[in-house]
Amino acid sequence: MSQFPPLVPVILSGGSGTRLWPLSREAHPKQFLPLLGERSLLQSTWLRVQGLDAKPPLVVSNESHRFMVAEQLREVGCQPAAIVLEPVGRNTAPAIAAAALLAMADGDDPLLLVLPSDHVIADDVGFRAAVADVAGVRAVREFVEKPDRATAEAYLQHGGYYWNSGMFLLRASRFIGELQRFAPEMLSACRQAVATARHDVDFVRLGAAAFRDCPADSIDYAVMEKTNAAAVLPIAVGWNDVGSWAALWSVAEQDGGGNAHHGDVIARDCRNTLAWGDHRLVALIGLDDVVVVDTADALLVAHRDKVQEVKDIVATLKQAQRPEAGIHRKVYRPWGSYDAVDSGARFQVKRISVKPGAALSLQLHHHRAEHWVVVSGR
Repeated sequence: MSQFPPLVPVILSGGSGTRLWPLSREAHPKQFLPLLGERSLLQSTWLRVQGLDAKPPLVVSNESHRFMVAEQLREVGCQPAAIVLEPVGRNTAPAIAAAALLAMADGDDPLLLVLPSDHVIADDVGFRAAVADVAGVRAVREFVEKPDRATAEAYLQHGGYYWNSGMFLLRASRFIGELQRFAPEMLSACRQAVATARHDVDFVRLGAAAFRDCPADSIDYAVMEKTNAAAVLPIAVGWNDVGSWAALWSVAEQDGGGNAHHGDVIARDCRNTLAWGDHRLVALIGLDDVVVVDTADALLVAHRDKVQEVKDIVATLKQAQRPEAGIHRKVYRPWGSYDAVDSGARFQVKRISVKPGAALSLQLHHHRAEHWVVVSGR
């Protein structure tokens, strides 16, 4: 890559991931989950760019996820150039614009390798080879984001079309220039958000007022559908955006009957099932094409053809203001985490885990008593 400008990975970690409810929730979305193997999808995304001649990444995240991002990257030895915090979600175009402006702040004009943090790629070596490939690049005749069903079926029947993976390789200044052409109000808001950002140790907190005023749009609609400067590189590296439980089943390791199971699962006379059980034994008998996901506070049982409708369940939970829509029983905090083990009319029991060297906030309560049992550490 020496003949090219510096390469800066931009890892987008702002998604909510509710399509994999109840395992993925707003407070702990799918990019932080080890869906395939021991590493989370975020960690796997960073490890995938190892071996490229790249600078430390810029990671764009929702502010509420900041400590999970920092901790998971630390676990895999990643020291990002910055973790850029969005006060509110504004989709991918503003997120990439903020990263581009920050990458150019010192006068550099790098190539940005924009990567969603919640996708699966089976062939990491092939992916890295594709990043360095220029021979196979083709000009884009037309970019159509989310075509309607009839159009999509016509594309499939005709052939010769490629699926947008959501991964982009962009010259920072060129992207900013295209955004100026097609979405100048968005770019202006992003410039102001970067100009008023607060630098807080590992975090860059975008200016809240400016970023809230920024129009929300994806890079696909804001730029890619309109630009005449796009090119595409066809690749086959086992990419999957893991957009549903059915998608996870398709990429997970399966037994001879097409069953993909995680955790303590026993199955008899089952075919093409997905079962996830981290907290207790899950037993399946005589089931075909069924998804079973068991968490500490919610259980999902669905036909594999209907798993996209889980979003309707989440919408119902939100309307009822039920906590299961957004948080797990285990909640992560800057100092560690707590697990709400039990609760009643006048009591609650929590298992609290504090990271070494961290501290909880000092509190005073006039109307309740607390009893602590330290089972490990001091």
